[in-house]
Amino acid sequence: MAVDPELRRRLLGIARAAIARAIGAAHQGERAAAPASGEPRVRPGDSGVFVSLHRRSDGDLRGCIGCFEGKGSLEETVARMAVEAATHDPRFAPVSPDELDGLSLEISVLSPMEDVAEPNQVEVGVHGLVASRGGRRGVLLPQVATENGWDREEFLGQTCRKAGLDRDAWAKPGTRIQVFTADVFGEDS
Repeated sequence: MAVDPELRRRLLGIARAAIARAIGAAHQGERAAAPASGEPRVRPGDSGVFVSLHRRSDGDLRGCIGCFEGKGSLEETVARMAVEAATHDPRFAPVSPDELDGLSLEISVLSPMEDVAEPNQVEVGVHGLVASRGGRRGVLLPQVATENGWDREEFLGQTCRKAGLDRDAWAKPGTRIQVFTADVFGEDS
């Protein structure tokens, strides 16, 4: 799904405001109110969303959470995933109010997932990947492979590794590989 420039700006503003409300409320020992998103433009279930937070100082990841199917409007899904990325990514402590200005937000609006029959159908720089097997699942967004200079095999291996599988699990029967595309935009782009 291509997101027009006006909606991109709006979604980035919604994400930042939702995080600010959530971490401000948490810092004061309160629960944040649900964000007001105005008139939704994209209806429920239309798009999955991932929100990534990066430190402006060094570009390092500070949080990333997403879903493959929206529940509510796109605006509501972005707000919810932004708060989750800032407060519930298990790899990081919750974002503090002092950190917020030093973070850059990036939103990835996803296409539906499609199964691939052959690994050579994976296009690095175009596709994101989902590798799943036996109740384990790993996800990497399309930009991760290009940011790290990975080829197709490394991208598949890293996605399996993220799922807690052997790096070569993508080549074994019983491992499901799915692809998706993403419209990726951020505050610094």
